Amino acid sequence: MAGKKVLLVYAHQEPKSFNGSMKQVAVEELSKQGCTVTVSDLYTMNFEPRATRNDVTGALSNPEVFKYGIEAYEAYKKKALTSDILEEQRKVQEADLVIFQFPLYWFSVPAILKGWMDRVLCQGFAFDVPGFYDSGFLKDKLALLSFTTGGTAEMYTKAGVNGDFRYFLWPLQISFGPEVSSEEQRKVMLASWVQRLKSIWKEEPIHCTPSWYFQG
Repeated sequence: MAGKKVLLVYAHQEPKSFNGSMKQVAVEELSKQGCTVTVSDLYTMNFEPRATRNDVTGALSNPEVFKYGIEAYEAYKKKALTSDILEEQRKVQEADLVIFQFPLYWFSVPAILKGWMDRVLCQGFAFDVPGFYDSGFLKDKLALLSFTTGGTAEMYTKAGVNGDFRYFLWPLQISFGPEVSSEEQRKVMLASWVQRLKSIWKEEPIHCTPSWYFQG
């Protein structure tokens, strides 16, 4: 899909990791398609994960009692957020597709990626009230989670020790336990990821609250 823009938000400390390989093959495949790919390498950027009053460059609306959500909302409207937040918001705004590449930490994203979400996807930019989920400001963009686990696929089943992964995350592309997999198995995982990216623009988005997700 020549002309499409992709933002790849990457959260891993080691370039030689399997996550690093997932990131690299995604950049290569999407670039071959004619896409413009931008990578936010959060660890290399030393991205600040903490949401604090330092994110607001202007005067606070209520200096007596600091409420981050309210202050970030007001600062966004005044263009008074710090430059690192504004830069990431610009990348998101320009992207047709945002890919998050990360290892699963305690059934969630790494702290640095959670901080990116907390600071970048603020009210006014990503959503408002009302106006969230399927009616949020980013509703016309595509997003994809690509992550690795420390355990095997069997550990994330209904009968597995970690439980059914569908109940703690909507996983769109999982690479189960690359560290405990053979080199051949890791190659298959990478090939599967590349194959999916070849047809990524034809996929139907998943609705935020599909009824089938909570059945059975």
